[in-house]
Amino acid sequence: MVLNSRKCRWASVFLLFLACSSAAAVVEDGSLVNGDFETPPSGGFSSDAGFSGGPTAIPSWETNGTVELVESGQKQGGMILIVPQGAHAARLGNDAEISQQITVEKGALYSITFSAARTCAQLESLNVSVPPASQTIDLQTLYSVQGWDSYAWAFQAEREEARVVFRNPGMEDDPTCGPIIDDVAIKKLFVPDKPKDNAVVNGDFEEGPWIFRNESLGVLLPTNLDEDTSSLPGWIVESNRAVRFIDSTHYSVPGGKRAIELLSGKEGIISQMVETKPNKPYRLTFSLGHAGDACKQPLAVMAFAGDQAQNVHYTPNSNSTFQKEDLNFTAKAERTRVAFYSVYYNTRTDDMSSLCGPVVDDVRVEQSGSSRVGLGGLGLIFVFLGYQFMVLVLV
Repeated sequence: MVLNSRKCRWASVFLLFLACSSAAAVVEDGSLVNGDFETPPSGGFSSDAGFSGGPTAIPSWETNGTVELVESGQKQGGMILIVPQGAHAARLGNDAEISQQITVEKGALYSITFSAARTCAQLESLNVSVPPASQTIDLQTLYSVQGWDSYAWAFQAEREEARVVFRNPGMEDDPTCGPIIDDVAIKKLFVPDKPKDNAVVNGDFEEGPWIFRNESLGVLLPTNLDEDTSSLPGWIVESNRAVRFIDSTHYSVPGGKRAIELLSGKEGIISQMVETKPNKPYRLTFSLGHAGDACKQPLAVMAFAGDQAQNVHYTPNSNSTFQKEDLNFTAKAERTRVAFYSVYYNTRTDDMSSLCGPVVDDVRVEQSGSSRVGLGGLGLIFVFLGYQFMVLVLV
């Protein structure tokens, strides 16, 4: 009897432990619960049914203000509403918001990916936040002819419980005007270790935000001047336009599975501060390519390394979609800025509207001559000829 009682007690403790673990399960990479808004509400879907407030108006989301589930093909006046993926999405009216509570790892870096489309507002924008972190993203520039774009925004978790909030900060005469939100996903980011022979962190751009396999537009990275909370670890986006994070499933990528496509000329700059030794010679190398997205040529980048700058044009080659380029410079300080932007404003030839540009990948900064082995920086090669040998000194 005592044994059975003890077993029951341990079983209860074990079940309680499982219940607590389940309740506090850290969110996994991928779509948030009902992140595509395809789970029907309790009353079912209705193209003219608005939802304002209440914790269960949209399954798994809390709403505040005029929030509406819209359907693909639904009209508002003479305008057809754009639903990025699937059949349904959420539209935010004046000062309206939707939010979802998630469990994260305290201190970890996360990136939120979401799709957004404009409607009838004059100056449309979207505020995305995980309090206290927050950023308002301008939706006025449409980067693709499809009528919507995917964006990424990063935050560092200050506690284990976090709330992802999307809010329309606009106030229009028509309270239903406002951005459409769809396909909300999350990814825990890792800052890659800096290679021993490369001063650039994440120079291959393999670490970045979540990309949906069925979305072919890549992910836009808006302005972000804080390298500690960047959706592209190691890098920041300096200017007022976005750059595009692309994958090898939908684009031509020089190496690996990810790369960066530069958009909007000088208005789309990526940069990184790399560690260097003052007065030492260095070489910046990178791959420059074409994304294979019908981008109208010419394609060119302006590459910066410290006080050196170089205009590099992409030269099409039938055997390859990319080329290797380099820039020599002498470091002036312990940290040197490396940066890239597109020289031209390019659009696609198939629609003449979607923004595109040159692709940059495999960025490296290494001290000149650092790959040679020897004494005092000299490389020694021993050539044996019978019983004799010669020593070649490579300078």
